[in-house]
Amino acid sequence: MAKKIKKVSKFVYWTPRILSILFIAFLALFSLDVFGNGYTFGQTLVALFMHNVPVFILAIVLWISWKYEIVGGIAFILAGLLYIYVLTRNAFEWYMLSWAIQISGVAFFIGILFLMNWYKKKK
Repeated sequence: MAKKIKKVSKFVYWTPRILSILFIAFLALFSLDVFGNGYTFGQTLVALFMHNVPVFILAIVLWISWKYEIVGGIAFILAGLLYIYVLTRNAFEWYMLSWAIQISGVAFFIGILFLMNWYKKKK
């Protein structure tokens, strides 16, 4: 029985960290649309930086969350809520619902896993 609990603990420990890395890499892929738009080199660098601001913020959050899981739990859930808020500020179309589920759903899931890990560690 103790061995099974240890496997669950490793799963709960590593899953949010690995998913966070994959999620951040997935978000970074969206910044590649700045290439091929006829920008100068400087404009491309600025556009690339601007597109990757959320990636940089989430990478810093992940770095802090590696030790303090509560930070990751709260930050990823807030990031998901922020994305839904920003998405609904414009005219809403039904296809945007799939965007919200894909982006925010993963962020919520990662946040919940970090909170589970924090709760388990606190106990």
